[in-house]
Amino acid sequence: MTTDPREAASENRASATETLDAMIIGAGVAGLYQLHMLRSQGLKVRAYDSASNVGGTWYWNRYPGARFDSEAYIYQYLFSEDLYKGWSWSERFPGQPEIERWMHYVADSLELRKDIQFDTTIAGARWNEDKKRWTVRTAGGETVDTQFLITCCGMLSAPMSDLFPGQDSFKGQIFHTARWPHEPVDFAGKRVGVVGIGATGIQVIQTIAGEAGDLKVFVRTPQYVLPMKNPKYGPKEVEAYKDRFEELKGTLPHTFTGFEYDFQHTWAELSPERRREILEDVYADGSLKLWLASFGEMFFDEAVSEEVSDFVREKMRARLKDEKLCDLLIPKDYGFGTHRVPLETNYLEAYLRPDVEAISVRDNPIERIVPEGIQTADGKLHAFDIIVLATGFDAGTGALTRMDIRGRDGRSLTEDWGKDIRTTMGLQVHGYPNLFTTAVPLAPSAALCNMTTCLQQQTEWISACIAHLRAKGLGVIEPTRETEDRWVAHHDETAAATLISKTTSWYLGSNVPGKPRRVLSYTGGVGAYRKICDEVAAKGYEGFTMQ
Repeated sequence: MTTDPREAASENRASATETLDAMIIGAGVAGLYQLHMLRSQGLKVRAYDSASNVGGTWYWNRYPGARFDSEAYIYQYLFSEDLYKGWSWSERFPGQPEIERWMHYVADSLELRKDIQFDTTIAGARWNEDKKRWTVRTAGGETVDTQFLITCCGMLSAPMSDLFPGQDSFKGQIFHTARWPHEPVDFAGKRVGVVGIGATGIQVIQTIAGEAGDLKVFVRTPQYVLPMKNPKYGPKEVEAYKDRFEELKGTLPHTFTGFEYDFQHTWAELSPERRREILEDVYADGSLKLWLASFGEMFFDEAVSEEVSDFVREKMRARLKDEKLCDLLIPKDYGFGTHRVPLETNYLEAYLRPDVEAISVRDNPIERIVPEGIQTADGKLHAFDIIVLATGFDAGTGALTRMDIRGRDGRSLTEDWGKDIRTTMGLQVHGYPNLFTTAVPLAPSAALCNMTTCLQQQTEWISACIAHLRAKGLGVIEPTRETEDRWVAHHDETAAATLISKTTSWYLGSNVPGKPRRVLSYTGGVGAYRKICDEVAAKGYEGFTMQ
């Protein structure tokens, strides 16, 4: 009898305890940079990921049409000019395969792989008050003893995949977009159903329309969409954006959303004609500029929101033409920008095809999945060969609440966040010493930012904090309850001033049954958030207890 070497390796790992200075969960954008920074301090540090390779969201989200909607040259690490300029993008908004190759380039350039353990799911972690250290358990039975535990799990990494009764009974193929297979899926001539029309669903729909034999899209919440302009990059274009490295490095961390552009117009100071000119100009840019760099008042003033929303509705109506489709696919009951705004390419035009049908499930919801397909509440059966679930995520919190993380006195993060979602600046949680977090609620990285901008800032703050502790001969840090109370109150006050707080969406966790309602992302702006974090550090981490 022969022994599988992989099984033997797994058994050996399970029987041993790894002792670390710092443990990182996740090997995506944040995890790779966090590993690089802590390793450069001389710490014994290791990253763990349930995936089989680096990439984070760009490893898992390989569904048809997956691509950036941040410009490639800003979705970048800015700590190294050589690293930045050593990679050349082929287009403005590259697709997933190219993005994944870039992530491999980063890991290889920084020689990170030797300190990453793949195919390892974290089951739980417990704070040991006597030792002042974390004991972490993997699903495979391995134990890790670490002083610092840093979560770099991503804001959209816990898919809402088991939503409908009977999913396991379906005789065809069923896929969630966030767990897409590495092997190509053949849609040719197949009857395909897509559930969900958020940013992900839109990318899938526009990509497979025309490939599938028959495509039905189940529509609950219509979305405002903006057309993407995605020019190819040749040597001239690549040289042009690389020459901007210092400019981007100095600008991106201080804008409202971490993009290269920022709000620069004041609605009340302009004539209706000038407002229209600006809206037309930013719309024509083919980016998220209309959302993130036109009129900031749209997030606070209902009258401004309605005018901007009407502008986008007008653009969508001109493309859809069909009144029934307009009624189904153009939002009426919330304002532009208060939901995540998707970029698209001929998405609306896909519905004009004879082999594509939009089915409303707002008042006639999906009741169950049966062996033949999807059954709606009216009893109608829609037969499919393939079902695609673009049903979103338990954003911000899900990655951590699906682990069993226990803080001081055995308190459970899953239970705590099940009652009230609280953090201190999205970087630590009271009651969980030496637990550092990225891309969790109450920081811009929970939704409203260019992710690399925000994640770099957070990982740099965490690295500097750990360096500060070590320089002072200290080993433990935790925010006080009062500090966390003040941050939560500031976050809520800031969010309450926006129309985002009045809109039902995943931005508030509304897509997850029973999830406490709170705007997940800090709405005060990326630059303002950075300034607050820097001030806390400059004052010796005021509001945090250290020992």
